[in-house]
Amino acid sequence: MTAPFVDLHLHSTASDGELAPAAVVRRAAEAGLVAISLTDHDTVAGVPAAIAAAADLGLRVVSGCEFSVQAPWGEMHVIGYFLPPASAELEHFLVACRTDRERRVGEMVVRLQGLGLSVTVEEVALQSAGGAMGRPHVARALVKRGDVPTVDAAFDRFLGRGRPAFVGKALPTFATVAALVHRLGGVIAAAHLKDRGTRALLTKLKAEGLNAIETRHPSHDGETRARLTDLALQLGLARTGGSDWHGEPDAGWSHGALGSQEVPLEWLERLESMRDRKSTRLNSSHPYRS
Repeated sequence: MTAPFVDLHLHSTASDGELAPAAVVRRAAEAGLVAISLTDHDTVAGVPAAIAAAADLGLRVVSGCEFSVQAPWGEMHVIGYFLPPASAELEHFLVACRTDRERRVGEMVVRLQGLGLSVTVEEVALQSAGGAMGRPHVARALVKRGDVPTVDAAFDRFLGRGRPAFVGKALPTFATVAALVHRLGGVIAAAHLKDRGTRALLTKLKAEGLNAIETRHPSHDGETRARLTDLALQLGLARTGGSDWHGEPDAGWSHGALGSQEVPLEWLERLESMRDRKSTRLNSSHPYRS
């Protein structure tokens, strides 16, 4: 890498990634990145370990979290950046989200058993290893049992939206999550919108607190990137991007290789400039590793 690049969308074993937070940090340093954001689903539990691992590597770690919210098509993912890992208010909210994830996994397992598969919640829990549970853990349990050959096959046959074992989440509104992120001194971005990122939607979300759009993502082709970039510039929204890396050897179409999106450092600096400085002073002990 000749330019300073960052990756602002990464997952670890704190949710559905394959590697522990410290290992994610080491891999990011090896890839030549200057900063990352650990954005696990519904948890910031991996952030302290990531920060500790980065201390001697010259790598900046931004505390992030990927939330699921209501959308016209069902579910939308948004990322909060610069979140204080020790916030009691944030943890109270995320505990409710993770509890709903456990409810959802239990219902999916019941549906799978009704389809003749003998997978159990305990097997799924082993896959999550204490992290926030989700469909990828169910899929991995099915692969381990030999019920399906791959994680993608599990989603295609059973777990994807509209498939027989799919169960929806109890989702908060975007405005609720945006208000929480802003109270904590963070900024909020809409993740991997693809063709759903219309002017009408983004205008509505901006009025409810949206700060940025994830323009660079493995699921976005060149045309989608260009269209979302134009909308971001026209609407005064910052841009962000990341690989959505989960650590799999074969990332597939929706998850890219670590650092593959070549997100410039200036984008992170723009995001940081949008923070509520009053909240930042109250909630962050370090402006570069929050």
